Amino acid sequence: MESTIVMINLFGAVALLLFGLAQVKEGVSRAFGARLRTGLATGTRGGLRSFVSGFVATLALQSSTATALMVASFVERELVKPRMAQIVLLGANVGTAVTAWIVATGIEWLSPLVILAGIILYRSGSTARQGGGTALIGIGLMLLSLHLLSGATEPMRQSPALAAFIGLLDNAWPVALAFAAGIAFISSSSLAAVVLILSLASTGILSAGLVIVLVLGANVGGAIPPVVASLGGPTSAKRVTLGNLIVRAAGCVIALPLAGYGAELLEMLPLDPAKLPVDAHLGFNLILAAVAWPFSRLLSQLMLRLVPEEAQTDNAPKYLDPHELSTPVVALASATREVLGVGDLIERMLIRASDAFEQNDLTKLKEIPTLEKRVDSLQQEVKVYLSKLGREGLSEENGRHSIIIIDYAINLEHIGDIIEKGLLPQISKKASLGLRFSDDGYQELKKLFHLTIDNLRIAQTIFVTRDFNLAKQMMEVKVEVRRMEKQSAERHLERLREGYADSLQTSSLHLDMLRDLKRINAHIVSVAHPILDESGLLIESRLRTPAQ
Repeated sequence: MESTIVMINLFGAVALLLFGLAQVKEGVSRAFGARLRTGLATGTRGGLRSFVSGFVATLALQSSTATALMVASFVERELVKPRMAQIVLLGANVGTAVTAWIVATGIEWLSPLVILAGIILYRSGSTARQGGGTALIGIGLMLLSLHLLSGATEPMRQSPALAAFIGLLDNAWPVALAFAAGIAFISSSSLAAVVLILSLASTGILSAGLVIVLVLGANVGGAIPPVVASLGGPTSAKRVTLGNLIVRAAGCVIALPLAGYGAELLEMLPLDPAKLPVDAHLGFNLILAAVAWPFSRLLSQLMLRLVPEEAQTDNAPKYLDPHELSTPVVALASATREVLGVGDLIERMLIRASDAFEQNDLTKLKEIPTLEKRVDSLQQEVKVYLSKLGREGLSEENGRHSIIIIDYAINLEHIGDIIEKGLLPQISKKASLGLRFSDDGYQELKKLFHLTIDNLRIAQTIFVTRDFNLAKQMMEVKVEVRRMEKQSAERHLERLREGYADSLQTSSLHLDMLRDLKRINAHIVSVAHPILDESGLLIESRLRTPAQ
């Protein structure tokens, strides 16, 4: 009976730790989701920045799995290069290890205060503050779980059964590694596995060598969930997650025979023996990052061979199932997923156009007409699908939701038309004729391109979450874009008056591109209109009412 209580306490403490991790991830995503995704996508243009981006994202989300899946989706949309993605995940691995090291510093006594602060912040009102409060509550629960784990493992010191099991693992390190990997895989968290190892190590029943082997297993097991999650995804995502698993597994295979020597080295250092698991975890991931970083390009090339491209499918929609029409809520959710895919296609088109503009590379533009045809086809399929749904007799709320989805799909299709019929020929003319903008004019257009891409990413988030604060922020962005377009046009005309040769050659191109980017942003911002309209904050006209 006593052993049953011990196991219940142990599993309950682990469950609380996992729940706390989930709360931190949810809270940070709600508070900083759009900025975090944008920062991760734009912070990967160099090796060091990629490493730091992965490190910071994992510290914020408390999940290297979440970071891996996020960066894999960016690789799929060609926002991040495969080589940079592998470096991001090296930073994510170190981020997880640093998190484990921090929670093992004996600050679990702060858990009640952190939870109280989180509840106060959560009840303060705004979505961002609620997200921050949720994250603080999650951190408090994680710290509380450490205290419970310590108490749950205390009776294990005198357990003959556990001693026999530990002795078995100590004499079969490959089995111990597989056991720890299984725990990390089942919990979908190498952090949870390392914290559990930390609690067991504090009882004094684990040898230093076995601790290192268990930590190695936790590292391997923590890399498996992203691979499983990406199995049904695109080839590019599979390459990223599988590459991370290969790096961790190779590191563990090399380190396993050296675990005994590593234990002796750590014991010689002035380190707390009770914290050996987190020290070993951090040391392993730092060494792994230093060794694997120079081989990131070779790893990306290897993944191209191991995971070849799949046969191209047609442009048929992925999520529009006719059988779901009898359940409007499910059908609307499927249509939403399909339209998000259309948004991703538009993002690819914008990135292609931006890259071609900056690099004078016409090959970047070749895919745009094909992508535009897919956008046209998919938005038409969405409209037809939702029109069939309308015949089934929708509630007023579902009817409004259906119209919002259709409106967003139509706006995305208009953006695709502007890119193909406006920006594409303008950028082609610039590249083919070797035209040069003035330095100031080039920087103004480049900045507006990047802002447009960032705005689209935020619009995608608003479309799904219907977040009121983000919608207000998006309307403010519309004013900023209008101001940028007006100032750029005025400065361009000033340069013409001053006789700048570059400005004279590219005058019509500059003004046309400004106009088209402004039009694109107007379509992007429209995603916020229904949300603000429901709140009574949207007026029909910008005209001032004449004074009485």
